[in-house]
Formats: sequence, C-alpha cells, structure tokens
Amino acid sequence: MEPTLLSTITCPVCQYEKEETMPTDACQYFYECEGCETLLKPTAGDCCVFCSYGTVPCPPIQADGGRCCTTKS
Repeated sequence: MEPTLLSTITCPVCQYEKEETMPTDACQYFYECEGCETLLKPTAGDCCVFCSYGTVPCPPIQADGGRCCTTKS
C-alpha cells in the first residue's frame, strides 16, 4: 500500500496550519512555521516534525509500522 504523502502541520506556538508534502526517503527534522517563524523540531520520542505536529505520520513510519528511518543525536 502506498503511504499518504500529505500531512497538515499545526504549529504548537501560534496554531498556524499548513498542508505539506512529506519526503518519501527521509525524515524531516526541522520545519519553520510560516505563521510565527518558530523553528519546530520533533518532540521526544518522535523521529520528525510530521510525527510530532502533523495529521499523518511520515512515510517511513507508515511503511515500517513504527520504525523510523533516522537516528537522533
């Protein structure tokens, strides 16, 4: 089954929402909110900003059933 590639990110600071297309081959660790210019990073335990602030988890999580494509430092 093909992963869902569109996710709506909601900024936790200003509540600005924007639909974004997720990358299929990597996790996106940073995202700058267009509403307030806050640089978002994943919350503890999440691999990317889509898993933390999006309506749909990233494609690697969708495909691997909970395992991520990256490691955090």
